Amino acid sequence: MNSTTSHYKFMLLALLCFSAGLYAQEISFEEYNPTSTLVVPGAEIEQAKFPFVDVHSHQRDMSVSRLGELVTEMDALNEGVMVNLSGGSAESLQTKIDNINKSYPNRFVVFANVDFDGVGKPGWGEQAAAQLEADIKYGAKGLKIYKSLGLRYKDAAGKRLAIDDERLDPIWEKCAEMGVPVLIHAADPKSFWDEMDSDNERWLELKTHPRRKRSATDPVPWEQIIQEQHNMFKKHPKTKFINAHMGWYANDLGKLGKLLDEIPNMSVGIAAVIAELGRQPQNARAFFIKYQDRVLFGKDSWRPEEFPTYFRVLESNDEYFPYYKKYHAFWAMYGLDLPDEILKKLYYQNALNLIPGLDKTLFP
Repeated sequence: MNSTTSHYKFMLLALLCFSAGLYAQEISFEEYNPTSTLVVPGAEIEQAKFPFVDVHSHQRDMSVSRLGELVTEMDALNEGVMVNLSGGSAESLQTKIDNINKSYPNRFVVFANVDFDGVGKPGWGEQAAAQLEADIKYGAKGLKIYKSLGLRYKDAAGKRLAIDDERLDPIWEKCAEMGVPVLIHAADPKSFWDEMDSDNERWLELKTHPRRKRSATDPVPWEQIIQEQHNMFKKHPKTKFINAHMGWYANDLGKLGKLLDEIPNMSVGIAAVIAELGRQPQNARAFFIKYQDRVLFGKDSWRPEEFPTYFRVLESNDEYFPYYKKYHAFWAMYGLDLPDEILKKLYYQNALNLIPGLDKTLFP
């Protein structure tokens, strides 16, 4: 083998190794998450400016020891009161309330839940309302309705149970009678019903979480479920409703504003939609100012490390900072720089006005 041949073989081997190295660096679209090179002022806000009520939390374990752990985490965030929406009913709810009362009676409240099994059987509405009344008298401060109503629940005949089904009226009427709010989560983001194509901005979320995808009629169109909810709100004007996740209209605050104008007994919670608000700071700021008495703070999943993003969006005027779930929102966040009087209403005053029995001494 002459020197020229050896040289070419060496060069070919080097090229192959270089190519292999490049190939090893290839990543999928799902993995692509570049670090921004933008240098702008700003910093994380680890603790809320004012004590807050989290009106949208879920805690299955409410043992005395777990409550102690939660209080430590809440104190670090400046959280005054946690509303546990997963209260259950009857004995399960009573156990949670008993543990709260003997450990941290002013830091936690629970909302009851209704068992929708058997709707359509004789006397179901009266029995369900009676159980709800008993739960409220024992200490529940409200009622939480899961998205299964409208999506999965069926009546005794096997038909989909619509949110505005008249057989559910005794439930909403009982809440009005007892003076407690109903926090309801209906449907999911509309993008889950839309075509999974290049126009769907939740494509990455649906790609990485395929079980969230629905067909246009699974189980019915998105618009139908949302309309059922609005029908129910309007039919029961004396009942106070908190529409979870801003009713999935955080990406269309003009539409949400019109709904608030039409439905005076409806408030909205911001849980799990901070990414929508943080990408439209001027529009969202104007919305919070206009509807300052109708918006409540909530987070949903209990991950304390995610709360600083909420605080930073609401309190700062920072630019272009990351959201904590890349698959959920590939865009960056901007601060709304809300005035203190608006923050106080959002963080605790509106909740104090809607939820009975909260300890007002925890708040300025």
